[in-house]
Amino acid sequence: MLSRIRNNLGYHLIFVMGITLFAGFTIWAYFNIRYQKEKMMNHILVWTDRLGETIKLGTEYAMMLNARDNINQSIQNIGRLDAIESIRIYNKEGEIKFSKNLSEINARTNIRNEACHVCHKADPPAIDLPLSQRIRLLQTPEGYRAVGVISPIRNAPGCSTDACHFHSPEKKILGALDVVVSLKETDQDILYFEEGVIFFSAFLFLSFAAVIFCFILRFVNKPILELIAGTHRIAKGDFSTPISIPYRNELGQLAEAFEAMGKRIQEKQQELKRQRLQYQTLFERVPCIITVQDREYRLLQYNREFSKRFDPKPGDFCYKAYKDRNEKCTECPVEWTFEDGKSHYSEETGYNKDGTKTYWVVQTAPIKDSDGQIVAAMEMSIDISRSKQLEEQLAESERKYHDIFNNIPNPVFVLDIKTLDILDCNTSAETLYGFQRTDLIGNSFLNLFPEGEREHFAFKMLTASVVHKARQIHRKGGILFVNIRISPSEYAGKTVLLVTTSDETKRIEAEQQIIQASKMATLGEMATGVAHELNQPLSVIKTASSFFIRKIEKNETIPEPILNTLAKEIDSHVDRATRIISHMRQFGRKSEMRLEKVNLNDVLKKSFEIFSQQFKARGIEVRWALTEEIPLVWADAARLEQVFINLLINARDAIEEKMEKNSNPSIPQTITLKSEELDNAVFVSVADTGCGIPIELLEKIFEPFFTTKQVGKGTGLGLSISYGIIRECNGEISAVNNDEGGATFIVQFPKACEKDGQ
Repeated sequence: MLSRIRNNLGYHLIFVMGITLFAGFTIWAYFNIRYQKEKMMNHILVWTDRLGETIKLGTEYAMMLNARDNINQSIQNIGRLDAIESIRIYNKEGEIKFSKNLSEINARTNIRNEACHVCHKADPPAIDLPLSQRIRLLQTPEGYRAVGVISPIRNAPGCSTDACHFHSPEKKILGALDVVVSLKETDQDILYFEEGVIFFSAFLFLSFAAVIFCFILRFVNKPILELIAGTHRIAKGDFSTPISIPYRNELGQLAEAFEAMGKRIQEKQQELKRQRLQYQTLFERVPCIITVQDREYRLLQYNREFSKRFDPKPGDFCYKAYKDRNEKCTECPVEWTFEDGKSHYSEETGYNKDGTKTYWVVQTAPIKDSDGQIVAAMEMSIDISRSKQLEEQLAESERKYHDIFNNIPNPVFVLDIKTLDILDCNTSAETLYGFQRTDLIGNSFLNLFPEGEREHFAFKMLTASVVHKARQIHRKGGILFVNIRISPSEYAGKTVLLVTTSDETKRIEAEQQIIQASKMATLGEMATGVAHELNQPLSVIKTASSFFIRKIEKNETIPEPILNTLAKEIDSHVDRATRIISHMRQFGRKSEMRLEKVNLNDVLKKSFEIFSQQFKARGIEVRWALTEEIPLVWADAARLEQVFINLLINARDAIEEKMEKNSNPSIPQTITLKSEELDNAVFVSVADTGCGIPIELLEKIFEPFFTTKQVGKGTGLGLSISYGIIRECNGEISAVNNDEGGATFIVQFPKACEKDGQ
């Protein structure tokens, strides 16, 4: 029983909580009694002090008249109260002048006795003392306590000035009033209160202890015993009997956890049984060969696959069953395992029972007893005959694909994805670039680009899958134009970039010739406009020279202001003619495609310069709606000028074609040139009031050799070449018909950003 109590959690809780309750109620009772005692004593002291003040006030008038009988009578009346033990009035010499007990009157006391000592313990005597220093506790002859309070009787102004008294004003204290009050009833009240508090505390302690005792037995001890019983059942393998705890508190949750644990253990046991059966089944039916051998290399156990492949006999040695040998193999992984206790690998060759040759990979593992001693070795063999055949086929395939890689007509590079260094390349790269394969491998692929463009193409190689018309360098210094296709791949176990280039140099040269031919055709169409542009400066020069000739022939002096003015006019018009001719020469010059940041407004204005006088001569009004501070775009300014010239020529021809069909002079002849920025793109439009484009032909106008002009008036290459130039500059071009007549060609470019220049 004692052992149960000592080891029982419920009893521990009851004991700890009982001690805690007892200590708590004891402390509460102690401080409560102490507080009430101090409160009652303070009340008696204050009441006694006030009684003394009342006596002094009640006898003050009689003292002024020196009516001793009245004073005695007042003291006798007050002294009849039950709680008052004595009332005395002392003079300054210690004589009792008035008292409840008449026998004490005129008796002299020692000035240093208990009552007077509170004031006379100092020299001179103290005048003003707090109440706490003017009290004293006494023991009455009857055996109960009493408290005395002494109060000073001060020299009032009436006592020192009245004719019947002789106290001088220098005297501050005339005597003292001593009141002694019995504490018998107070002590009885305190005793009753102490007994009541102690009884109440004991009652509360026992009540709380009983409730806690019942609670712990009911809600703690009993569930814990049920949990213990349930765990014993689980330990014995009984998982079906539930742990009956009807509460949803922590103990109830713990019971549910134990039940869940029991179910999991049961499931795990079933799973272990299932796995044991499964592993036994796997051992028998696994498609690889498994044997267990002792130190003598005898077969202790083997699976069905081994029996089917080699037809062993009971007690056979492994080397006999595997290879039909009469002695142990020279290199035996089972022997190595017995020696060092580690797993070993080997590749073996043998014959099946049908006589066919087979290859297998062997892995061994030690089997140890409970003491850690190796008692057997397990040997697992995997047939790799098919793998051997595949290795031979793979080697043949690698040779074939290596030949394809080397003989493919396009250059192929294998690049490091981080550094873009060339890891491998085929022989076609040697043919196209002129470098030896050993010179290319190990160097950066970026070295094949012109030096100023390497940073740009480094960014393209890592972000794009196709790069069109990239410029690269031949070993002899020539420029190659190639299309580059980039795709991630695997090479030597790491991710690389597989880069294929195709030579586009001849095709681009042919395109350049077509573009140059288009320029020449455009120059031919612009001949009339150029004639108009040159006619005006030549006319001015002719007029000025004729004026000079007439003056010279007449020997007339030309005034200096006129001479200066004519010279400046001749000079400015010569410059104008020079600019026109230089512009035509520059436009007709053959140039390579080179992207740079371009202001479309500037290119459009430069394209219009050639036609300014021509449009005036033909009565065509040009309206400008350009957005100032327009963003820059990436383009080739020279080729973009060719595009805008083609669009201006088409607009002029469309207006003239419409005027030929309709002789009404009131028809508007207007070309509107507009630029604007919308959604991070820059737009330039060329709108005319011509005859427009038939709806069924809108999708064909950018095709090569397609034209809506009459035979002999167009090659059909202008818009096709313009489309190609715009696309090479990463832009777009489209055409729409206007609601009021005519057509509008819209050119769109993405706004140039800083990162685009990388």
